[in-house]
Amino acid sequence: MFYRFPAMRGIQANSEYFVCMIPLGILSKIFIEEFSDVLPEFRAQRRLNEQRIPEIRDYIINNRDSYVFSALAASVDGQVTFLPTKDSSNIGELEIDVSATFLINDGQHRKAAILKAIEFDESLKDETIAVVLYRDKGLVRSQQMFTDLNKHAVNTSKSLNTLYDSKDPMAIMTKQVVSQVPFLRKYTDKEKDNLANYAAKLFTLNVFYDVNKRIIKNPVYIEEETKFLVDFWATIVANMKDWNDMDKGDLSKKDLRETYISIRGITLHAFGKLGNYFFSHPEYDFHKILTGLLKIDWSRSNLECWENRAITDKGRINRNEKGIFLTYIQIKRLLNLKIDNDEASREKQLL
Repeated sequence: MFYRFPAMRGIQANSEYFVCMIPLGILSKIFIEEFSDVLPEFRAQRRLNEQRIPEIRDYIINNRDSYVFSALAASVDGQVTFLPTKDSSNIGELEIDVSATFLINDGQHRKAAILKAIEFDESLKDETIAVVLYRDKGLVRSQQMFTDLNKHAVNTSKSLNTLYDSKDPMAIMTKQVVSQVPFLRKYTDKEKDNLANYAAKLFTLNVFYDVNKRIIKNPVYIEEETKFLVDFWATIVANMKDWNDMDKGDLSKKDLRETYISIRGITLHAFGKLGNYFFSHPEYDFHKILTGLLKIDWSRSNLECWENRAITDKGRINRNEKGIFLTYIQIKRLLNLKIDNDEASREKQLL
């Protein structure tokens, strides 16, 4: 008995390989089960990370009409025969003995997630995925294939993912915020996640995505919530003196980065918590309250205000949730906003 798949034949490194269209429903039949208890030196793959599978599965289910997957790469050990069409020597069908062994070289998590998704929606069984098949040449070759396929892979930045994402409501909202607030549009890098000390930009799109998720945790009324975010950030910008001094040329980007904490991630995340406070308390006029930002001394030398909050006791910028919360509470205090009992108690405990 044989499997037969539509296929194209190609040549790489003087060896045949095949690109096949394989129904999702038979992936579980042709690929051997991964055993996590096998020692790494006797495997041709990394250990399956179970935590990644639900995320990929949900991506398929939630985007049933638009999900996309790149090809799997696999080795096959067994009888393989290519049957070309009359019109082309490299297009036809690949005939593989059902007793052959298939081993995934790249795409094990995609395959596992697809199988989980089929449990939710059996109609997926009839759809196909491209599989690049190589003839198996032993464990050492399979391990080298895994290395070669992954060594030069470059993950896209979170900022670029946000820029290109047209499904995630928060990504859409964040892009609107950055495009509609002139200062943010001018100084936000939409491709990088990390900026050099002398970069022309001050912020990354990814930071605003994460911060906006603090403000609006579960977007529902996208248009209204986007208006709130745009209004909030425009008001923040209007009342940050050092930001505007830099924009006017009265302060260099270098001095802004080195002397002040105001463009640091911890401050932006603290603003995120502040935004959530105003979003949850629409009775407050944040336009009026945020004018108080003009009076705040954001300099790193202002240790009385920021030490053990935005700045560690060793003089470094803080990056953890504890620091974000304590910075947020201090900003509330400086803006004369009420600090409730729970916040006061947590602040005392953390300090």
